[in-house]
Amino acid sequence: MKRINLNWLLIGCLLCLLLPAKSMLAQDAAQDEASKQDKIKSLEVAYITRELDLTPQEAEKFWPVYNKYSKEVNDLIAERKRKVQALKGQPRTDEGAEDALDKELGYERRMLDIKTRYKQEFMKVLPARKVGNIYRAEREFRGMMIRQLKERKENRMMRKFRQ
Repeated sequence: MKRINLNWLLIGCLLCLLLPAKSMLAQDAAQDEASKQDKIKSLEVAYITRELDLTPQEAEKFWPVYNKYSKEVNDLIAERKRKVQALKGQPRTDEGAEDALDKELGYERRMLDIKTRYKQEFMKVLPARKVGNIYRAEREFRGMMIRQLKERKENRMMRKFRQ
């Protein structure tokens, strides 16, 4: 029962944090984006801390390692997005499609390498049972975020439809 209530609490907080405020429209867009990213990161930290049931001592050792891991993953994702954007609009040939497939598999291989390497790093600071939950907690958090964003989009569409 507590788990369900905590999930709804997180979802409610997420909605409150991500709903656009009219007063923010005049502010700098880059600052708003950074602020949103900080809020999302805070929610992620709280979610992962709760899901892994980290003690203060474990959290002190875990978060620096996780932050390095997260930076590497985000850098790889950003690199992939840049490369995909660079290819947009180019005609697709069989050679180009094969090259794109090879690049995608290379990306996935590099992502797996990062996760494998950091599994060893996480094992140095956490017990195995908690390390096993890190990637699951990340997936669950991302899924929750995606669901919330979809719901917000659907709600906006419904409001526009009603008007």
